[in-house]
Amino acid sequence: MNNIKNVLKSIDSQRSDCKTDYEKAEYLQFILVTRSTGGGDISDEHYKTLRQYFLSREDTKVKVPGWVRKNRDLAQFWQFIKFQLSTYAERRDFINKEFSPLLDYLENSQVNPHIDSVDEGLRILNSDYIGQTWTKALQRKDTDPDGAITISRTLMESVLKHILDELRVPYSKDADLHEIYKLVSTELNLSPEQHNEKVFKQILGGCTGIVSGLGILRNDMGDAHGKGKTIYQPSERHAELAVNIAGTMCLFILKTFEHTRNKDGE
Repeated sequence: MNNIKNVLKSIDSQRSDCKTDYEKAEYLQFILVTRSTGGGDISDEHYKTLRQYFLSREDTKVKVPGWVRKNRDLAQFWQFIKFQLSTYAERRDFINKEFSPLLDYLENSQVNPHIDSVDEGLRILNSDYIGQTWTKALQRKDTDPDGAITISRTLMESVLKHILDELRVPYSKDADLHEIYKLVSTELNLSPEQHNEKVFKQILGGCTGIVSGLGILRNDMGDAHGKGKTIYQPSERHAELAVNIAGTMCLFILKTFEHTRNKDGE
């Protein structure tokens, strides 16, 4: 992993247009287009590093073209593309189309920069399941508001339970989201009752209300329960709210957990 970071730093220093993940994906696309259309002066090491970088992330590996996953270097890619399509124009169009899901996702991440922060924060727990849950929440918020709201609550619950497991704090399997958060907040000194300053009590009380509200929102608007006579139909903005709240709260809790763990280890 350190070698990937070193090569990425080298790419950044060589190319002023490779500072963001979106620009790195564009550069990866450029390498492949150049190799498939007779161009030169491209780096196999850069291809391998960028390929491994995007495949190492839960949120981007599912958006990387399947043939990139299979072709580990440019020599393998050339053997694939030269038989797949015969003309330069066809190859260029094919690669550009195949890279659209990855570029669209990364472009949206630039518009919502907290997404990258949450991605990084979730890695603290080293849990594929939690990473996949966050990815699903992002994917569903524009097309499946009900599902996005439900999985946002699932993300929050999973993060809280994972932290309690790490801290070896027992909890009931039937405990609701509010109860689980209360246990975590007490362990991480995030409970309003643990502070005397009015401003901290207000802020931390607000965090408690946010977590409880997310659970209520899921019950009222998510797809985890059957509906009665009165049906509340969530919109994209409701899903956006739920996903953003869950992501921001998880990031705050995880950063606090990491700080507490590092402090205890001193």
